[in-house]
Amino acid sequence: MSEPDNNNKFGFDIQDYFTDFGGKFKARLAAVIPTQFRAESALAPTSAKYNCKAKVEYDKELMRLVEEGMLLAVRNFKSRDDVARFTLLEITRIWPEHFGLRGLSDGSYYPLQFEIIDQSVSDWESDDKATMLVQINSIPINYDLVIKNDEISYVKGFTYPIIAEKAHILNRDLINRMYNGKILENIPAIVETSAEARKDPRLGTIKMFELDEAKIPIYVSFEDLIRYHFGIFAFTGGGKSNLLSNVLRRILLHTKDTKVIIFDISCEYSFLLMDLFTDPDIPSKILLESRVADVGQFYASVVKPREFEKDQRVLDAFRKIMNLERVAFYSKRRVRIPTYSQCLGEIEVLRKDSLGKPHYVNALDDITAFILSYVEENNLYDTMPVSREFIDELDQIAQRAVQQYNVHDKSGVYAWATTRQNILRQFEECEDDDSPQTDCVTDDVLIQLIEGDTRLICISISDAADIKDLVIYLTGAILQRRKRRFKVKPEILFVFDEAQEFIPDFAGSSGIDKVCSRAVERLLRQGRKYGLGGCIATQRIAHLNTNALQQLHTYFVGTLPRPYDRSLISNTFMIDRSILEKTLEFAPGEWLLSSYIATGIENVPIFVSADNSENELVRYLSQ
Repeated sequence: MSEPDNNNKFGFDIQDYFTDFGGKFKARLAAVIPTQFRAESALAPTSAKYNCKAKVEYDKELMRLVEEGMLLAVRNFKSRDDVARFTLLEITRIWPEHFGLRGLSDGSYYPLQFEIIDQSVSDWESDDKATMLVQINSIPINYDLVIKNDEISYVKGFTYPIIAEKAHILNRDLINRMYNGKILENIPAIVETSAEARKDPRLGTIKMFELDEAKIPIYVSFEDLIRYHFGIFAFTGGGKSNLLSNVLRRILLHTKDTKVIIFDISCEYSFLLMDLFTDPDIPSKILLESRVADVGQFYASVVKPREFEKDQRVLDAFRKIMNLERVAFYSKRRVRIPTYSQCLGEIEVLRKDSLGKPHYVNALDDITAFILSYVEENNLYDTMPVSREFIDELDQIAQRAVQQYNVHDKSGVYAWATTRQNILRQFEECEDDDSPQTDCVTDDVLIQLIEGDTRLICISISDAADIKDLVIYLTGAILQRRKRRFKVKPEILFVFDEAQEFIPDFAGSSGIDKVCSRAVERLLRQGRKYGLGGCIATQRIAHLNTNALQQLHTYFVGTLPRPYDRSLISNTFMIDRSILEKTLEFAPGEWLLSSYIATGIENVPIFVSADNSENELVRYLSQ
């Protein structure tokens, strides 16, 4: 006797939305178990509210066909006669169970144990549904699938599913529409998906239905990915640089005028993006920390994967980059005009040292009040360099304050207040500091490149202090220019590879490290209003600035072997810990992708296989 189908009354063909793998998948929701919350620490990993268990009739093919990360749909209590409504669940674990082995006790007679185990081997090759079944654990993704009049929609929120109701697996077509539908509406029609970056803007494929010859591609909105910031987190060997270069390549090839600035402290992206640096249609520049005399020095300065180290074609490609005059060196200014915020910072230090002397504090407060009012009255920003006129007025106000409050002439406050005119010398030195060399890029030239036609700039400087100083200057300068002009286009993506160097936690940093972390955080907080985005890529997030991490709306998570790192990601980005544990099984190039805005459906974790960036380089070198 066939089992009645409770969904026929809704008037749609179940196979249009779900798959049973040719009748092999027959499942029922067995239990919905509330999760026990135990917050042992502030960084305890996040857990889903419920753990949903399904039981599936055994079929030996199921362990090959059903994959973790697939989505189940179970009819819920909001479903009506005219509207079919299903709670969506993500599979977190699947395993087969044998009745005989389950009842086997360690206290049983040893020969009997071995006999039962030996006999069970042949059972797995059968389809004995009386002896075996398949168990599935899943968690809600906090969306309902609603089907009405053959139209589908997704409603955010959790609805309690009906226990003992059928559990269905979403088919590949519905998965494609769910994750890519909204994205594909805004990009040119794609006849056939391809791993080649110039043909298809996809990032890779979804890790579902992988036995099928046709894979399900995964697309993201590049505009939202950039403007709302994204992060890439994986341990050494996880493919972090490969994925990042893959994303950047597609952004530059499939957007009209987006600009990318890479702070490349590892000096590897000149190689990873060499096909773009030789592309005449993409204006680009590579900045090194010192001048290179020939292609041999340039080649030696760049880190390359082992399999490409002796490839003569790479040397030829680097020669082409140099012939296009796309390699220069960064000339750091000997003198840089201080900003209003630096003046306020100096006063704050003096104030902390003078808390025991109220009249010193009063003098410094008067000077602070003048600086703040000057910035406000002149419609300035505290990150702007000071002007000559400001220094003249500051000098008068500061000297008047130390005299009025009788500040001792041997004190640090007095010395600071009476030496402001010395800053004027820095203006003269800066005017004489411009280099005439054509392959030399100064701060001002770099700003001109960014605001000009150049779309890709790779700053390959391995000296940590120099590149951090440049991060502080560039992020502040570009942000203030956008604010002044109320400009949001073109979008500019700032890429911070090895982000632990640029956004360390405030508690464990000081000096330029702390200033740099604050500068990047400010960019991430304020940049989205002005078309400025950020990418954070790192192998260790445990000691990063969490305020900066919380600004990320999209994240790619690879293998992170340290439990603390996984807990921090779970807590910061609200990803269930059982989903994150799956990343420990990832091969290089496999990622957990989740986004609040850049994917077709909001904040639903997706297991993906990224297209291999090195294949693009092989194609390029083989031309």
